[in-house]
Amino acid sequence: MNTITIETGDGPMNAYLALPPSGHGPGIVLIQEIFGVNQVMRDLANAFAAKGYVVACPDLFWRIEPGIDITDKTEAEWARAFDLFKLFHVEHGVRDLRATLAALRAHSACSGKVGAVGYCLGGKLAYLMATRTDVDCVVGYYGVGLDELLGEAVHIHKPLMLHVAGRDQFVPPAAQAKIHEVLDKHHHVTIHDYPSNDHAFARVGGAHYDPEEAHIANGLTEHFFARHLS
Repeated sequence: MNTITIETGDGPMNAYLALPPSGHGPGIVLIQEIFGVNQVMRDLANAFAAKGYVVACPDLFWRIEPGIDITDKTEAEWARAFDLFKLFHVEHGVRDLRATLAALRAHSACSGKVGAVGYCLGGKLAYLMATRTDVDCVVGYYGVGLDELLGEAVHIHKPLMLHVAGRDQFVPPAAQAKIHEVLDKHHHVTIHDYPSNDHAFARVGGAHYDPEEAHIANGLTEHFFARHLS
């Protein structure tokens, strides 16, 4: 596995690193779900790298237990994932992502421009990268808890794209309405809705995976990064 070590200020953190075929390109900070830096995340990193990006996916659970790598296939793994979610400290996660952003910008393979993309827990953290860092652009997939963070929207100064699942079991209609009420009028934010889809509709192999809608969302993400990171 190709990894780099990032100094966070609180200790060293590993990150999965995927390089483009050319060996050089813009950067992407890939933000994990609640299952750690697992095969799904590594596959995503490799896919973005194949499109020309230098991708770093940090091990955000390192303070709890380094190297978490589980799936969504068993009840025991789901229980472990939710335990990790409860133990995870969001402020620490943002700090680690800020360190990852700096490390990626300084990496010899990176052009200097860096975007971020996150899924589920990572979708929430992606939003916080947009409000709390100087990342060049951000994409969030079905982020949880954004309705409680809308007061930070005034700090979004770079392009942010959100993919929202209309039937998301973790983001009820009232929460989605609040997100739209505040962010629809923000000129840096674009929201794409998927009314018939549940949470994690873009997770390959997941229970709610919808290949057609995932293809649409991923195409929009690809175009977004090409526009803002080139």
